[in-house]
Amino acid sequence: MIEDRKFICASCTIGCELRVTLNSGEIVRVAGNACPRGETYARSEIKDPRRLFASTVRVTGGRLPVCPVRTKTPAPKGKIFDIAKEVAKLKIKAPVKIGQVLIHNVCGTDVDIVASRDLASA
Repeated sequence: MIEDRKFICASCTIGCELRVTLNSGEIVRVAGNACPRGETYARSEIKDPRRLFASTVRVTGGRLPVCPVRTKTPAPKGKIFDIAKEVAKLKIKAPVKIGQVLIHNVCGTDVDIVASRDLASA
């Protein structure tokens, strides 16, 4: 069964409209990309879509009540809501160092949640 999918490439600032043709779930053609990264992005988006995730967590004893956090690497798109729920439960104690792992292997994704900034104690 032939299927066409369209989406916007997010690998650079051009934002090409990609057209991916699938035959029984297998990619047979990628079109619309202005650079080679577009084809790589399209293949990844079809086979294993991933997203970066960013949020904040509550902090006790810090100069600020929250600390920004993010995934260290892109996480599977289908797990983003589960990751958000886990991060929402988290409460950390100051001080916090940028890059500090706050949740290792969140939701079994092999992706870590890390602090996005230093946060000193109050």
